[in-house]
Amino acid sequence: MNCVELILKWYCDNKRMLPWRMDHDPYHVWISEIMLQQTRIEAVIDYYQRFMKRLPNIKALSIISEDELLKLWEGLGYYSRARNLKKAAIKIMEDYDGEFPHTYSDILSLPGIGEYTAGAISSICFHLPEVAIDGNVMRVYSRICDLDLDISNPKTKKQIGNEIRSILPENSGDFNQGMMELGEVICIPNGNPKCDLCPVKYHCKAHLNGRESLIPRKIKSKEKLEEEYTLLLLKCNHKFAICKRKEGLLKNMWEFPNYQGFLTYEDIHRLFPDLLSVKLGITNTHIFTHKKWFMNSYYIELDHYIDSYLWVTLEEIENDYALPSAFTPFLEELKKNIHN
Repeated sequence: MNCVELILKWYCDNKRMLPWRMDHDPYHVWISEIMLQQTRIEAVIDYYQRFMKRLPNIKALSIISEDELLKLWEGLGYYSRARNLKKAAIKIMEDYDGEFPHTYSDILSLPGIGEYTAGAISSICFHLPEVAIDGNVMRVYSRICDLDLDISNPKTKKQIGNEIRSILPENSGDFNQGMMELGEVICIPNGNPKCDLCPVKYHCKAHLNGRESLIPRKIKSKEKLEEEYTLLLLKCNHKFAICKRKEGLLKNMWEFPNYQGFLTYEDIHRLFPDLLSVKLGITNTHIFTHKKWFMNSYYIELDHYIDSYLWVTLEEIENDYALPSAFTPFLEELKKNIHN
């Protein structure tokens, strides 16, 4: 058998039984693919099942409130993905009478869907001859062909996509999934691949040349921009202050009030001259794709509400308001203090 046939057979015999693989419903595949961006499969399964229980179809997704949607998404991060899901669902309801579009170009036109996701849905659900090129696929293909190319370069992605398109079998969906699965469980990154388990080890040029640990080549990314923040954990009458972020990263997400930079006790007293008490809270570092936040905090008790904030209980924050994961350590610390 040639390389393509071996990958198809291996995938058929070894594919993991994941909830979104139980059928070829494009809604199921779409939601799973968006969730899987920047997130491990093991972490996504529970989110996916909870999401489907609450939003079993496109119509339900199109009418859910943004706050409830973001609460469902809480912990997955990259919240623009969730907002784009709703925008796309509304577009499908309005432009396609609620039926998921069947062509690659129409799928690609939906908010939040790029070439990879459009290719995955097109091939898996509609058996169209489209490629789905992600990091796993580029790594597997680069090793099979021993390509000494920088996979972070868009030109490399385009080249690999064109080459794979030329060998796509009729069952393009299973082949695309087979390449991705191979990259996730055997032809792994950050260390030596499990070549002894690989179905194409005798076809893999990097393996035959002893270069599998050197391929693919990836230029080191730029250093993350570092920022400092002070969180204000404001309490009044058993309620805590939250607000929506007005700009920049995490814009329009709920958060604890905060200031850029590290504030001193003197700064806090200038901001809240009539506070009842203040003490230094925990610190936390949160790493985003391109930024790193260093955060400290103050517990501050007030005797009156400040109108510019929304005042809610910790239970309401947990149940009704989606806090980005950058802020959840501070929420957990508040919960501990309440119960101690």
